[in-house]
Amino acid sequence: MKALLKNRLVAFLSLAFIISSCTGGGEEKESAEFKLNYDKYTLDNGLEVVVHKDVSDPKVAVAVLYHVGSNREKPGKTGFAHFFEHMLFQNSENVGAGNFIKNINDLGGTFNGGTWTDGTIYYETVPSDALEKVLWMESDRMGFFINTISDWGLENEKQVVKNEKRQGVDNNPYGHKSYVKLKNLYPEGHPYSWSVIGSLEDLQNATVADVKEFYNKWYGPNNATLVIAGDVDEAEVKTLVEKYFGELEPREEIETIKPQPAVLDQTKLFYHEDKFANLPDLEMTWPTVEQYHPDSWALNMLGQVLTDGKKSALYKVIVEEKKLAPRVFAYNSSAEIAGTFAIGSRAFDGVNLNDLRAAIFEGLQRFESEGFSDADLARIKIGQETGFYNGMSSVFGKASSLANYNTFAGDPGFIVEDLEKSQNITREDIMRVYNKYIKDKNYLATSFVPVGQKELVLEGSEKASVVEEAIVQGAEANPYDQGVTFGKTASRIDRSVAPPLKGTLSFDPPAINSDKLANGMKVFHIFQDELPMVQFSLRIKGGMFLDDPSKIGTAALLDNMMMEGTANKTPQELQEAIGQLGARISVFASKEYITISGNSLAKNYDKVLDLVEEILFEPRWDEAEFDRVKSSALNSIQQSAANPNAIASNVFNKVLYGKDHIFAYPTSGTAETVNNITLDDLKDYYNKNFSPSLASFHFVGALDEATVTTSLNRFDKWEAKEVTFPEYEIQSANEGSRIYFVDYPDAKQSVINIGSISMNGDNEDFAAAEVANYRLGDGSGSMLFKQLRLEKGYTYGAYSGFSRNMNGAPFTASSSVRSNVTRESVDLFKEILDNYGKNFTQEDMENTRTSILRSNTQSYETLGGLVGILQNISTYDLPMDYIKRDESKLKSMTSEDAQKIIGEYMDPDKLFYVVVGDGKTQLNLLNNTGLGKPIVVNPKDEKLELKKK
Repeated sequence: MKALLKNRLVAFLSLAFIISSCTGGGEEKESAEFKLNYDKYTLDNGLEVVVHKDVSDPKVAVAVLYHVGSNREKPGKTGFAHFFEHMLFQNSENVGAGNFIKNINDLGGTFNGGTWTDGTIYYETVPSDALEKVLWMESDRMGFFINTISDWGLENEKQVVKNEKRQGVDNNPYGHKSYVKLKNLYPEGHPYSWSVIGSLEDLQNATVADVKEFYNKWYGPNNATLVIAGDVDEAEVKTLVEKYFGELEPREEIETIKPQPAVLDQTKLFYHEDKFANLPDLEMTWPTVEQYHPDSWALNMLGQVLTDGKKSALYKVIVEEKKLAPRVFAYNSSAEIAGTFAIGSRAFDGVNLNDLRAAIFEGLQRFESEGFSDADLARIKIGQETGFYNGMSSVFGKASSLANYNTFAGDPGFIVEDLEKSQNITREDIMRVYNKYIKDKNYLATSFVPVGQKELVLEGSEKASVVEEAIVQGAEANPYDQGVTFGKTASRIDRSVAPPLKGTLSFDPPAINSDKLANGMKVFHIFQDELPMVQFSLRIKGGMFLDDPSKIGTAALLDNMMMEGTANKTPQELQEAIGQLGARISVFASKEYITISGNSLAKNYDKVLDLVEEILFEPRWDEAEFDRVKSSALNSIQQSAANPNAIASNVFNKVLYGKDHIFAYPTSGTAETVNNITLDDLKDYYNKNFSPSLASFHFVGALDEATVTTSLNRFDKWEAKEVTFPEYEIQSANEGSRIYFVDYPDAKQSVINIGSISMNGDNEDFAAAEVANYRLGDGSGSMLFKQLRLEKGYTYGAYSGFSRNMNGAPFTASSSVRSNVTRESVDLFKEILDNYGKNFTQEDMENTRTSILRSNTQSYETLGGLVGILQNISTYDLPMDYIKRDESKLKSMTSEDAQKIIGEYMDPDKLFYVVVGDGKTQLNLLNNTGLGKPIVVNPKDEKLELKKK
């Protein structure tokens, strides 16, 4: 339990990593230092406050972490902690109903919340001039919330949480696996024996009195940590915190919750026939220890050693030798009072899970006999260093880390000890915990298989019980009045008026340098030295667009093959070389380009770029690796065939582009097209389409332009070539706005995709179209989110936006709604979209303008965000100052301009609706929507033969 300090504590945090690596016959040690200033103190009411000053950019992150998660709930009243995470966004006495979300969006900020077994966190990142307003809102939730709860609000939020559960569990392949594990790993009544989302029956039975009891016990200042990080004045922050939080009364004293590790007196085996799964899945779980137990760091490292890299024992046996699955995982998960260690894999079609379990044990035996090298351990440790810096690249990353360490370790500076303990783990430590917790110990195994494939489960498995809520048409109407009256709680300050913004907000985009190599490759550079890091990408135009239509998926397979070794390095040696530098290199193929990305410490940039050069110019073209990569791709395609969101996307794209357009198909291809692809096809794609004339290099980090430009001399040898781009005609369905339906039997949710092809990505109206969409569906402050989730409780979220493609950029609105309101959701979508343009006012324009201009303060924070700006410039041929130009256009836009954009690019009479849901209960209800009778689609028919119902 965190200590409640009554005095002010000032600390200075300095992290120094000692990274060991084996080179030649000796050992080299080098250190990297990162410094983080924070000030910690405690108010008289017990609220612990941590302030971190970071003036690198004009914004601030506020995080409030309450020390209450699902482990503090009672049997019969589960899911309350997660439910409260939802409720606190609804209302509070002085901020008002729905205004928390609205205010953050109007401020140009971002926000969210999260609940897990041990805690609940709320956080916002806003321009620094809005700090006082955010503290006013957060303190209102902490001290002035409970009187605003109404029966209507309670019932409405119950439906939202149910939607989240259906979307993530009931309607999701393998979604019940966590429930089965927890229920059978821990004894009844154990705080971890239920899932965080809890029992929907418990939630449905919750009353306002239950909610108030939970809030009054756990949501007090003495059970919370408040962290403020960013461009702040520490003295001013202290004054504001005392002003808004100092008068809040503490709740009852919270008892420390003691470790309660799971104990298995025998191995337990359970199986489930999953009607939404296409592949067999095995997971084996061993009880371990709680967070910060002396053995937890070695267990964490054990998980990485077992499966991280092609040299790892489990990967070698399961993936390479026996070819039972495309990948295998192992990880330790230590929470506040207990921990688990899991090993598992989603196998290839038809694999008997008894064979997979035997292979896991064979891999573990090999691990015991062969062990691992010091170099393996050093590679993992330096990767942790790089990961740490990446995690600290945003003020939110700093705020959330300080909050977590303060809450669960009693000291925000425990990050030093945490990382030092990881860095000090030895090979002997890892083998010791393996022998203590895994070797020959009892475990719990779950076998999840497709319906009708029970013969694949582990022998001796018991049928698992799972809980699915029945969906009854019309059963979830909210009978209560939406309004609620309450008396305001007295306060020593006037909380009825929101505090004003402080000062004048000003910010400028970063300086961008550009150049061009003799062979035509463009170069873009931004200097950013807050962290000793670099991030870069080399993007080559083409991607899926250059695939042979009969072999779609070629570019996607090529991106995998390029990471499977080089002419001079085996796949294992390449992975080892990247890992020893603590770097990340990846290759990714999209619809219109292939991108090679790198991330590393600045001091390792040249060595990382050496590896990128080798990957680009010297592919290995190993036949055995190609067979493995191709099998993995087919495995993924088979999995996606059971995913309702993937089904909706595939059908939607065929409707938008027409079945003869290459974008009518997923980038990964189909089972038919991927089966057609050979290794020679990859070589042919590479030889024809990789040219510097289509390439751009984007760099952001702690190296100056001259250094980076000099480093690119290695690409002078890359000769330009003529690349021929095909022409495709977009042939959207020509019957006007229509509705298409795909039957997904027994679906608990219906996936709705709506849209049309709007423009090309380089259209000068693209930025204006994004502005016009902002109020409609860009985030949780939008109309779609507000009406479908907050007011109706139909969904967990609803959004809209434009996807930027050079060849046909679609406008899309989408949501996943509970099955029994499919028709109502379609009607509401249609009503909003039909009227959006005509109802767009000048006030809407002003609010949109303010929000977007202010949100731009967060566009220049992380290395990844800055690389994204450079990639936009090169990919869509945008001017170097496109951000300022877009802002200039935004400042002059009127509501009439927005209405014109909406009419041209979001025309409701040209929108296609695709619904994936339960046909037997929902199809007939979709008649007479104003979109004609539903056109029934068979998603397995590659030619998309459309048949009217």
